[in-house]
Amino acid sequence: MCGRYTITVSLEELMLRYWIGETTVPFHRPKYNVAPGQMILAIVNDGERNRLGELKWGLVPSWADDPKIGNKMLNARAETVADKPAFKSLIRRKRCIIPADGFYEWKKDGGVKQPMRIVRRDRSLFSMAGLYDTWLAPDGAKLNTCTILTTTPNSLMSPIHDRMPVLLSPDNEVRWLDRRLQDPDLFVPLYRPYPAEELEAYPVAPGVGNVKQDEPACIEPISL
Repeated sequence: MCGRYTITVSLEELMLRYWIGETTVPFHRPKYNVAPGQMILAIVNDGERNRLGELKWGLVPSWADDPKIGNKMLNARAETVADKPAFKSLIRRKRCIIPADGFYEWKKDGGVKQPMRIVRRDRSLFSMAGLYDTWLAPDGAKLNTCTILTTTPNSLMSPIHDRMPVLLSPDNEVRWLDRRLQDPDLFVPLYRPYPAEELEAYPVAPGVGNVKQDEPACIEPISL
C-alpha cells in the first residue's frame, strides 16, 4: 500500500512542473510526513487545462452512506480498479495525479519494521496515479476525496513491501488526465511497476511513524 509520502517543494515549483496557470490553494508548506485523512494537493484536468487543488486522502464514494468509509479506501489496487463498485466509474471519468517527491514504506526484518523512504535518483517530483470523487453530506456540504492506486512492486520495492504506488511517467501523466479517454483498458499499460533503476530507497528514523512528526528530520537518512 501507500500510506505516507512527502511533498517538500514549493507551490511555485509544483505549478511550474504541472503547467498550472493559477490555483485557489492559498498556501503550501513543505510536508515531510503526509498521512491519510489529511487534505493533500492533487491535479485534475478540466478538459482544457490542469488545475491544482486539495482533496482529502481517503476516498468516500458519492453513493456512500457514511464518510467514515474513507478510512478504508486510502488505496485502490490497479489490477481490480475497473471492477470494484467504488472505483469502476471513477477510472473512466475522475482520474487525478497526486504529486510527491518521496514515499515511505516499512521493511520487515524479523520483529522490527524499518521505515524506508523511496525517491527518484535525481530527487525530482513524481506523479502518483489517483482517483477522486465528491460526497454530498445531508446538510449539503461537499467532501472531495481521493485514493492512490497501487501495483505490484519492482525489484527495488519487493524486499520492502508487496505493493507500491502507480507512478506515472511525464508522457503518461497527460494520458491519465485526458478526460476524453474513458476506456479502462487504455490505462492498463500504465500500471506496470516504475523502473527500479530510476528509484532509490534509504532508511529513515522510526519517528516518521508518528503522524505528528512533520519536519525535515523525517527525510534524513540514517545508518543501520
